[in-house]
Amino acid sequence: MFDFFNSLDISLFRFFNGSLCNSVFDFLMPIITDLNKQRLVLVFVALILLWMLIRGSRRTRIAVILLMVTIVFSDQLSSSVIKYWFERPRPCHVLHNVHLLVSCGSGHSFPSSHAVNNFAGALILAFFFPRNKWWFFGFASIVAFSRVYVGAHYPSDIAGGAVIGLFCAGCVLLLFIALEKLWYRIRYHKVEEKSSS
Repeated sequence: MFDFFNSLDISLFRFFNGSLCNSVFDFLMPIITDLNKQRLVLVFVALILLWMLIRGSRRTRIAVILLMVTIVFSDQLSSSVIKYWFERPRPCHVLHNVHLLVSCGSGHSFPSSHAVNNFAGALILAFFFPRNKWWFFGFASIVAFSRVYVGAHYPSDIAGGAVIGLFCAGCVLLLFIALEKLWYRIRYHKVEEKSSS
């Protein structure tokens, strides 16, 4: 059974990394996959988050704080724990004729931290800004696809990363909802005490 899924994974990798190759994707996908390494992009994102923290509504500020907490949580779980449980080599380390468009990297393959973090962030943002959920998940999907296209990950690394990211964000959101309910109960109880005295 494992051999079947492994061969399917490799076949899908060959399709996305080889059969779909074209000059437009060869130009775009390395840019998309390395957005987190572009200083200008990082500064831009940091400024937007800072502006949202200062000028945003209470709900927006909570969304930004939870987004940062979730990304730290999901990234550490993925990069420092799960990758070392599986120790799966990247396809660019073990397969021949990989259409490699970025540095292969020395880290392990499963899960894709790009997929983990982007899907975790997408769920947090979709929870607070549901009208834009398709944009958030669309962006996460494109980044995840880019990791296979550039030759850095297998499709299962992306699928597993997406599930782990959604799980991390779900845990953070459940904790937030529970704490928010507790806060409102305490606050309501205090208001009742004041009105009765």
